[in-house]
Amino acid sequence: MDTPSRNYPPDDQRVSDANRDHAVSELSEAFQAGRITADEFEQRTGRALSARTGKDLTDLFTDLQKDNLPAARTAAGRPASPRAAGTCIAMGASGAAAASLACLTLVNALTAGTNPGLTLAQREARRALAEQVLQREGISTSVPLPPSGASGIDWAGIVTPAVITVLLIALTVLLWRATRARRA
Repeated sequence: MDTPSRNYPPDDQRVSDANRDHAVSELSEAFQAGRITADEFEQRTGRALSARTGKDLTDLFTDLQKDNLPAARTAAGRPASPRAAGTCIAMGASGAAAASLACLTLVNALTAGTNPGLTLAQREARRALAEQVLQREGISTSVPLPPSGASGIDWAGIVTPAVITVLLIALTVLLWRATRARRA
C-alpha cells in the first residue's frame, strides 16, 4: 500500500528522532484533514514517539491514503499557511471596503445636484463661530469659505472615496496575483 511518506528507514532499520517527529507531523495532517479521529491521533502519536524501526512508523499509515495536497488545503479549501490566510483576509477586507466606498461614491455623485448644501448665511455663521472658538483658544487663523455643494465638485464626498476605492481594488488585484503566483 502507498504510504504518505517514503522517507522512513526500511523494515527493521532504526529510526531517528527526526523520523518520529515527521511521523507525528503527518499524523497531525491526517487528523486535521479528518482522516483519523482524536482518539486515533492520540494513540498513533504515542506509537510514533515510541517507534524503534521504520516498520513501526510505516504501520501507522497503512490504512491512510497518500494525498497529493497538503492536509491544510484539503476539501475545506483552507490556506496552507498563516501567511496565505493573512493574504486572503486582506483581500477580503480590501474588497469589502472598496465595494462600500464605491457605493458611497455613487450615492454622493447621484445626489450631488439635489443637495444644495448650506446657504451663504449658514456658512458665514459657522465660520464666525469657528473663529470665535479659535480666538478663545488663542489660535489666530483665517479660514476661507469652501465652495458650496451645488457650485463645485464635492471632493470629500465623491472624489476622495473614489480614489480610495481605486487604490483598494488595485491592492486586491495585487494580492490575488501574488496568491496565484505562490500557488503555481
